[in-house]
Amino acid sequence: MPLCLARLADWQGSFFSNTLALKCVIVSCMADEKGKTSAIIVVQLVSGMALFGTATPLSKIIGQNFPIFTASFLRMAIASVVLAPFVWFMTERFAKAQRSDWFVISGIAIFGMVGFTATMLFGMRLTTGVIGSTIMSATPAITAIAAIIFLGASINWRKGGALLLSVAGIAAINLLRGPAEDGNPQALVLGTALVVTAVCFEAAYTLLSRKLSDGISSIEATLAASIVAAPIFVILALVFDPEPFDLAVSEQGAWAAVAFWGAVTGGLAPVLWYKGVRQAPAVLSAGAMSVMPVTALMTSYFLLGEAFHPSHLFGFGLVFLGMVLMIVEHAKSEG
Repeated sequence: MPLCLARLADWQGSFFSNTLALKCVIVSCMADEKGKTSAIIVVQLVSGMALFGTATPLSKIIGQNFPIFTASFLRMAIASVVLAPFVWFMTERFAKAQRSDWFVISGIAIFGMVGFTATMLFGMRLTTGVIGSTIMSATPAITAIAAIIFLGASINWRKGGALLLSVAGIAAINLLRGPAEDGNPQALVLGTALVVTAVCFEAAYTLLSRKLSDGISSIEATLAASIVAAPIFVILALVFDPEPFDLAVSEQGAWAAVAFWGAVTGGLAPVLWYKGVRQAPAVLSAGAMSVMPVTALMTSYFLLGEAFHPSHLFGFGLVFLGMVLMIVEHAKSEG
């Protein structure tokens, strides 16, 4: 961990000023709706997905330095503070939300916030950043299969092929590990299983969000779910964390990771992504999704100092091909 913490410590000084600068860019874009160009939309989509991608290696840093549920609460609290001004200025502030929306938001909070965050942190404690990034790349395929099972969506060769490629890629990257990854095999398998579970929770988040009415925006739902999840994490921390709310972390880089994880991947990234999606063609938004796994993989090498092995390229490549199939599927269905 010294390498990643040292690099994050270097970032910490400029983190909040950079975040503020990005927010100013967004606010300036909001001020002139007619002046938007396609380049701005592309930047919003790509930036949003790139920032989402950093959450996977950051989860490993945070899981190894903080109590799990305490860290999860911090993320919800920080994300809520960041999201609140955007909800206030960019939306109608829940004025058109229906009663059914609050039941859906509760489900999103339990599965998409509490379930996803906890299993992701526990899983990333045990596996590598590269393996975690590869598994996260399978999210579109797993979401599509879940939609078939629970929502009665149709299946075709692209969805089936994407799932098969994802399973093959995850198996390959676990079975063909490099020498530097030959740790405890049982721990790696358990970590892989937990990250796969996290992906399933993320799929539940996506499917539940489809049940929201037109009267509530994605940003409003994200803020509300974060606020609902925060007290749940407090209770879980008090019951299960060995030292609940013990924030005596000696490494500054760990705090930088928590701040970035909450403010940027939990707060700013959704704002960028959802604002771009509302204006972008389906093909463009679908294609931008491919940025997230690539960013996750690259930051795993950079932040975590993990060594490259040819099996990474093979396993990640299979899963990425599956993601490409889902991008094509999404573009055809929405386009």
